[in-house]
Parts: sequence; C-alpha cells; structure tokens
Amino acid sequence: MTDGTEHPGGAAAPGQDPRNTQPTMPDPRVSAQVQPPEAVPPQDPGPGAAAPGSYGYPPQAPVSGYGYPGPQGQFPQQGGFQAPPQFQQPPQSQFSPGPQQFGNPAAEPDWEALADQGAAQARRRRRLWTLGIVALACVLGVGVGAVVIKGVNGNEKPSATGSPSASASGGSASASGAPGSSPTVPGQPNLLADGSGQANLAVGPDAQVSSVQNGFVLRLRSNGNSFAQSANPVIDVAKSFSVSAWVYNEAAEGPRSAISQGDGISYSFDLGRDDVNGRKSWVFRVQTADGGADATAVQVLSDNINTVGAWVLLTGVYDADQHSIALYVNGAPAGTAAVPAVWAGPGPLQLGRNRHHGIWGSYWAGVIGHIKVWDKPLSPAQAAALKDGGGGAGAVKPIGSWLVG
Repeated sequence: MTDGTEHPGGAAAPGQDPRNTQPTMPDPRVSAQVQPPEAVPPQDPGPGAAAPGSYGYPPQAPVSGYGYPGPQGQFPQQGGFQAPPQFQQPPQSQFSPGPQQFGNPAAEPDWEALADQGAAQARRRRRLWTLGIVALACVLGVGVGAVVIKGVNGNEKPSATGSPSASASGGSASASGAPGSSPTVPGQPNLLADGSGQANLAVGPDAQVSSVQNGFVLRLRSNGNSFAQSANPVIDVAKSFSVSAWVYNEAAEGPRSAISQGDGISYSFDLGRDDVNGRKSWVFRVQTADGGADATAVQVLSDNINTVGAWVLLTGVYDADQHSIALYVNGAPAGTAAVPAVWAGPGPLQLGRNRHHGIWGSYWAGVIGHIKVWDKPLSPAQAAALKDGGGGAGAVKPIGSWLVG
C-alpha cells in the first residue's frame, strides 16, 4: 500500500527512506525466533525493465514472444526512452530516381533552362523569317511566278500559269514585234522599252510586266502606285494623232483610263471606259480648252459593247484637219464627234491613270498591252487592220510602241 502503513516482513514502503527503517531486534523471550531478512537497498532498474516485487511496475512481457503482443508504437516514449532515429533518405543515383514524396508540392521549374529553350526557339523563328524575306526578295527581283495572260487578241480571261518572268524572253511575238524581244530596257526591269527607242516608260512600284502567249502586258492594280509614264510628252496633240492598245478591264464600275497624256490641271486626251448616263461604255475624250472644265471636254462612247472581263482593242483618232475625233472598238467604228481643237496641256504620256481637276484618278484595274501611238490619223481601214496585227500595204509606222513583242 502507498498510504504509509507498514508492509509485512518489514519491507520499506515505497517512498520511504530505507535508512530510517531499523531492523527488528529478536525477542529473548521467544526462542528460535526467525530473524527478519536484512533490508536490501533498492536496485535501479535498467531501461525498460521493471523492479521485481516493487509496486507501480508491471512485469515486462517478452518481446514478440508467443502469446504476448509486440511493443506498441502509438504512444510516445517516456522516462529516458529514446525514440528511434528518423529514417534517412539514401542518396539518389544519377540515373535512378529516388522515392517520390507524396503530398508535397511539385518541384520548382528550371527557369534558366526554360529561358534558354525560349531563346533558341526565337532565334529559329528569326532565321526562318529571314530566309523567307530573302526568298521573297529574290522572287520579286526576277519576277518569278508572274501572271500570265492568255489570248491577248482573244476573249479569254487572264489566268496565272506560273510562267517565267516578264524580263525573260518567251512567248511568240505578234506581227509587229520581233520574236523574243524584251519588253524592258536591258538592265532596267522597271523601264518599258519603246520600240522606236525614243520614249521609254517608267513603271510604278505596284505595276508589273507579265509575259503572254503573243507578247507582254502591263498588270495594273487600280491604285496610285500602279501606272507607267514617259519622261516627256510623246504626242503633239496640236496636230493629228492616233493611239491604240489591247486592254482587259476587271472593274465593273467607275471611270478607268488605259492611255492618257498630261499631268497638269487636266488630261489632253483619255482612252478607256466609263459609266455615262447609266451606260457602261468604252470612251475616247479630249479636252478642248484651258482649265480642264467638264463642259469643255468632248467624248465619243461605244454602245452595247461589253466593258468587263473581255479582251478589247481600243483605238482613238484625232484628225486636226477634219476637227473630229473617232473611237474604234475591235477595229469597228463606235462613233465620231466634232471638236474645235485639242488643248495642249503639259505632261507626259500615261498608262493606267489620268489627270482630272488637278488630281490623279481613273486608275486602271486589269492589263494593257500592244500599245502604239502615231502622229497621223488612222483611216477606218487602217484601224480595222490593227485587229489582225496592223500589217499590209497601208500600214503606218508608229512613233512609239510598248509591249508589242
């Protein structure tokens, strides 16, 4: 008991100092009295061992013995017991991954490696862009993949066929052009060569020379950079003259100028198509007075002739002696008109645009080819002969020609 009562046999109660316990003296009156055993100092039990015969210490069960449960690990150790050392993670080899830590956050990305990878991809994209730009520059420089127009003298629609560039010789020449002749000045692909060698035409940045089956054409895209012009006036409009060209118009609406002359306040003459009083017509018009007023312009219109998506031979004639102008469509007369004279405005010959009220306009959408000008008025027979090449005994030599070979 732990309440202070003496224990039988004289043993010190737990918690009492055994040194204060006196041994029991033998009673002389009692013979053969059994001597009580000498008190034994308590022994310090070892870790995990119970003191035999003492109170408060349950007997120690054999570890994992038969019929006895093994040590229980769910409670913390006390009284000097040392917890087992924590499991140390073995070092991981270079190639064998170690055990995964479940429940822990993912490892931090290698930002430096990702940055290097992104920079390498960016350099690769820049190299591809550079190669693409160089290839495009080569294509534009030599005119690879130029649009090829079939049937200049027919009614077929222009179509791309991936033929060689306009600067390369190719295609059969027309009756008035030398076979294999170049449409541009040698070494100057942006300068249309004049057959007479007198008035080459500078090509705008958005105009393109293309080869066709029987010659060459100028592709125009209906904008301010799509044109061609001479350095000086080619035609003396104070005298008789004629102009002619094969044209293919792709615009269904609005005025479109194939050939004109002048860069001042107004054109001196203009050959193309227009919408006049609800009529879609081919037109040849001249300015008769200074100032470029609409009221002083005189024009001749075609009637019931398609102006879109078809090859057409247009010819305009001014006869200074007869004070008249005439329009021919595909060699056939379309009409005539009386004029007092043609105003001689300043400025060069133009392809694909005209000057009106001091501004550029009437931009051509389509192609133009086989362009010729004369310093004489063509007769109806001569105008009709142009449709078949313009040869024969009555042929008149032009003072200028472009894209005829």
